[in-house]
Amino acid sequence: MTPDGGVALVTGGAGAIGAAVCLRLASMGLKVAVADLNAESAMEVAGSLSGSGHMGFAMDVADLDAVRGGVDLVASERGPVDVLVNVAGWDRFIPFVDTTPDFWDRVIDVNYRGVLNTSSCVVPSMLERRWGRIVNVASDAARVGSSLETVYAGAKGAVVAFSKSLAREVAKSEVTVNVVCPGPTDTPLIHGMAGELDDGDRFVSALTKAIPMGRLATPDDIAPAVAFLASADAGFITGQTLSVSGGLTMA
Repeated sequence: MTPDGGVALVTGGAGAIGAAVCLRLASMGLKVAVADLNAESAMEVAGSLSGSGHMGFAMDVADLDAVRGGVDLVASERGPVDVLVNVAGWDRFIPFVDTTPDFWDRVIDVNYRGVLNTSSCVVPSMLERRWGRIVNVASDAARVGSSLETVYAGAKGAVVAFSKSLAREVAKSEVTVNVVCPGPTDTPLIHGMAGELDDGDRFVSALTKAIPMGRLATPDDIAPAVAFLASADAGFITGQTLSVSGGLTMA
């Protein structure tokens, strides 16, 4: 089996990175289900994709019932999910000592529990059909840590460990599970987060200077890595974590 003509579900699909991923997957011949908190934006992205069979709808990855409903909707209208890409994420730049349990819960629910929710809803069908691709978008913060993102880094670290463990469990069924870890990426989210800091511009400038390639990543830098791991060509790659950071984290 190949993903050509199959069904891909992308969470956070209306965001900058998510939309770029949807574009790549559509160009591979996949029917893309764009899931996002914002239904209108999700439908807009779906409508912009090449090919046919795409759809957009609202789904909160932190709500297991909502995820079940979304996966059932995709299955009934397009077919079972062949490729799952978890892009949905959320964070703020805050020193750990200034965070609260409510903040912890929100970061963990979106960034880690969301991956658990979607995986639990699509993996059984993948195992039955003996084929599937799961690509979880984490962060280089999970690999090396990140100041002002301690809870987020922990949640994304959990995604990496979960992905490796799940990859071991499902490998014999030709289901692969891999992780893409972007470095600092030029998106509205990071600029919005930086805008909440007193010295946000200087913070982003420092991030940029730390990258050997001398610039932030763009969504179009991230999407090809995701698309490759979602493809039939990556059939013997599983349990791996790929950094896309312009050389920021080489270890």
